[in-house]
Amino acid sequence: MCPQIRGQRSDEDPEARLEEATGLALAIGIVVAEAYILNVRDIRPNTLFGEGQVQRIATDCTLHDAELVIIDGALSPIQQRNLEEKIGRKVIDRTGLILEIFGERAATAEGRLQVELAHLDYQASRLVRSWTHLERQRGGFGFLGGPGETQIEADRRMIRDRMAKLRRELEQVRKTRELHRKRRGRAPWPVIALVGYTNAGKSTLFNRLTGADVMAEDLLFATLDPTMRAIGLPGVEKAILSDTVGFISDLPTQLVAAFRATLEEVTAADIVLHVRDIANPDSAQQKRQVLSVLHDLGVVDEAGEGVDAPLVEVWNKWDLLDEDAKSELGGLAQNDDAIIPISAMTGKGLKELQQRLGAVLTEGARVYSFTLPAHDGARIAWLHAHGEVLSEEEVEEGAPSPARLVKVRLTEKEHGRFEALAS
Repeated sequence: MCPQIRGQRSDEDPEARLEEATGLALAIGIVVAEAYILNVRDIRPNTLFGEGQVQRIATDCTLHDAELVIIDGALSPIQQRNLEEKIGRKVIDRTGLILEIFGERAATAEGRLQVELAHLDYQASRLVRSWTHLERQRGGFGFLGGPGETQIEADRRMIRDRMAKLRRELEQVRKTRELHRKRRGRAPWPVIALVGYTNAGKSTLFNRLTGADVMAEDLLFATLDPTMRAIGLPGVEKAILSDTVGFISDLPTQLVAAFRATLEEVTAADIVLHVRDIANPDSAQQKRQVLSVLHDLGVVDEAGEGVDAPLVEVWNKWDLLDEDAKSELGGLAQNDDAIIPISAMTGKGLKELQQRLGAVLTEGARVYSFTLPAHDGARIAWLHAHGEVLSEEEVEEGAPSPARLVKVRLTEKEHGRFEALAS
């Protein structure tokens, strides 16, 4: 069962939110018996809903033999506890549900660390509600402030210690990622980061472009852990494509903080590829949610333009549009070079996307001439791999040692990277 709160998010379609909440439940294998919207005029601090609404939920749980109630919104620990007592069922909110999904889907050691940190942060304020065994009298001297208080404080301290340890480990992950980014910068290959709302088709597009086999299903948060693969593009022999975790509206603050090390990959990208499910009726609102997160990361400015890297918008699932929608949206895309309509499922538009990415990466390239020692095969090979070599010939006789004159077209960034090789 999934009641949804209306009135708290006036900028979103309640029906779309309800469908998304149902999708979240299905993503973790929950069988949804009933789902509906409840109008909340006055928020009750103890239960969120009014008495009549709480009774309706309890009655529906009995009719459908439901064991779990999901509230598509944020519940305070007191509201969660009181609803469980009145309904007689387990109650979780949107944050708790997303945490459960992340906990099940995280496959790497880093992903599990991030999810555990977020889960502990969420549970730290819910000790009194969740750990009812702590209410029992522990015995001993009576000056510690009441039954169970010492045990609760001990468990809170244990959680704080565990969270501190996880943060240290994640900081090490962040430093490791930073080293990897620097190594790629010296190598170097341009990085293209896929971002987008969950279930927009990022992983399907990633598989299409790289030939990889990343999990790609019609599920919210089908993949969580970031994946990187090498791809070739017109004018660019090698680039790194990075698939990141999908965004979602009202993403729990605990998860944003915990996954910051992963999201930092986006901040170092040469191109940010925003994948949109253009066939979704709520696509415009999803775009605003993604840009909001990217703005918080410093990737885009207030106008939604890339700060340090260009933002290319990919309109995915084009095959699901009717002819009228294709005609209308096609006209908009034709007038904007930063928009590429595609279907990652059928392959439509992928060639145009690859050409666009290659053009963006090689934009502003100019011709440089380098005279290199003939034995410096590493740097000569680097120029062949990362630029368009126009000519290569031996230096005329009379040079102090054998050398080669290489004329190559490089972007400003690639030229800087090549200069860094010599330092």
